[in-house]
Amino acid sequence: MALAPNVATSADPNPAGRSGKSGGGTLVVLILAFAVFFLLGGVTNINDLLVGKFKSMFHLTHAQANLVQMAFFIAYAAFSIPAGIIMSKLGYIRTFVLGFVLVAAAAFLFVPASAAASYPGFLAALFCIGAGITVLQVAMNPVITTLGPIETSHSRLTFAQAFNSIGVFLMVYGGATFLLGDSKPLDPETSTEAQIQAYRVAEGASIGTAYMWLGVLMLVIAAVFWIFRGALDHAKADDVKLEGTWSLLTHNRRVQLGALCIFTYVGAEVAIGSNLIAYLGDPSVMGLGMQDAGKLVAIYWLGALVGRLLGGFILRLAKPGRVLATFAAGAISLIILSAVTTGALSGWALILVGFCNSLMFPTIFSLGTEGLGERTPQGSGILCTAIVGGAIVPYLFGMVADVSGNIRLALAVPLICYAIIAGFGLWAARRATA
Repeated sequence: MALAPNVATSADPNPAGRSGKSGGGTLVVLILAFAVFFLLGGVTNINDLLVGKFKSMFHLTHAQANLVQMAFFIAYAAFSIPAGIIMSKLGYIRTFVLGFVLVAAAAFLFVPASAAASYPGFLAALFCIGAGITVLQVAMNPVITTLGPIETSHSRLTFAQAFNSIGVFLMVYGGATFLLGDSKPLDPETSTEAQIQAYRVAEGASIGTAYMWLGVLMLVIAAVFWIFRGALDHAKADDVKLEGTWSLLTHNRRVQLGALCIFTYVGAEVAIGSNLIAYLGDPSVMGLGMQDAGKLVAIYWLGALVGRLLGGFILRLAKPGRVLATFAAGAISLIILSAVTTGALSGWALILVGFCNSLMFPTIFSLGTEGLGERTPQGSGILCTAIVGGAIVPYLFGMVADVSGNIRLALAVPLICYAIIAGFGLWAARRATA
């Protein structure tokens, strides 16, 4: 998932007049921000592997396994507004430091959770990780915009988003080997409680180790940002304005549809990514082991990177609404193809939905906030909160798979999501020509 656009900033129109030391600090902060985009993309989407890992490790149903995404993405709804208030008080860099410390503390929680082989412990740690990343996301894009001339802000943000996508691909691909391994699931019917617990502790050790080092890295980055905490003192974060936000949501059809589509897009993208390991492991699809299936999850996210690299050219050829409807129709077609076929064709059809996802987030965001003027920050906040779809839709996917006993039937959940998105694209295209 791409990092969410955020509210605009109020910056000194002539930051070049600051001291050389500040300018050097600004450059360091910019380089670090690109690195953070790379890292956070992977940290967010590594959850797809954890869904498959925990499903086997704790012998979970599809719905229970998707609680991983619910624990993580529910933090967006809980902490987006508080994080914005904190940023308006602390400023960008100090908010970064707070976010890194929160992620580090949450990452260290994985160590006792893995030692105890506690699924609730892992879920609690994931919720805390989500809280820290929400804080970071609130400040991330405005910082990229602020660090340099306004004329080149879009190119900097596009470059940063590319780092985000590359980080997703590399960390998910590498994580498939490190986290999933090649061990065979333990049969709970023929094993004792002691054997099951020992198996879970052994399987969770790699998770605890990976997140322990993530926590160390986050603290190091927090320390570096603290050293350069004065680099953006010339840029003032806008105050969060809650007054009128509810009225905007209840009376503006464009914002309503934009929020609904962010909810369904994030939900559908995460639902497919989270359940790809189980889907590709189905004997009627590709019958893959967890590690091989996990590597193909990385290809799913690579498709999104390819689409984003082509996005600038595609969006110049047609109106955004039509592009959105076309890509959503492509996703629907691929899901249907996957559902009615078997073998490699079925698997690869679903993997290629990742390419169709590529332009949806920024296109929905721009269409959903179009024409809001000075109320754009409020509209942006509403749409950012709708990212909570990543918590709800995957769980619904799991419930359908469990109740029906057929994971293919659960594809109806993201299919409905993409149908809603296609409808919004067509609606927006008609409004643009009116």
